[in-house]
Amino acid sequence: MTSCVENETKVTFPFDMKTILEQVMEAVTEMEKCPYETSVSLLVMDNEGIRQFNRDYRGIDSETDVLSFPNITFDRAGDFSVVESGEADFFDPDSGELILGDIIISADRVLAQAQEYGHSVMREFAFLTAHSMLHLCGYDHMEKEDAEVMEKKQEDVLNRLGITRDL
Repeated sequence: MTSCVENETKVTFPFDMKTILEQVMEAVTEMEKCPYETSVSLLVMDNEGIRQFNRDYRGIDSETDVLSFPNITFDRAGDFSVVESGEADFFDPDSGELILGDIIISADRVLAQAQEYGHSVMREFAFLTAHSMLHLCGYDHMEKEDAEVMEKKQEDVLNRLGITRDL
């Protein structure tokens, strides 16, 4: 497993972002029974930075808490057999790892939402990371049923890691 974390803000979190990212990556890929070693990149930005990405890539001119840029278009969420047909497009030629995609998180929103929801900054960061990792594995929340599945999986990942609302 490989992760790359880049913080383009002056925000310093009271935890190591790379450690949390890797713990969540491992929990999600194990839960989804991903048969490959994986790679994910995480960019931490301020509200204006993520707003620009949201505007440029989604046509939505507003800030958001997290954006996901999957490398794989899944036929069915969590079904990694789709990558076998396009190995050159999905795997890092040097490491052989499956490139799941990129995550962008707003540090400003992490801090604000942790306070708003009454839990730790680490829990909010881990929650947004889990949410995005599930997007990178093909999950979405456009329909009510899909949202319920995603919410359950997010909670399962955080519970598995012992990252509760109390932390």
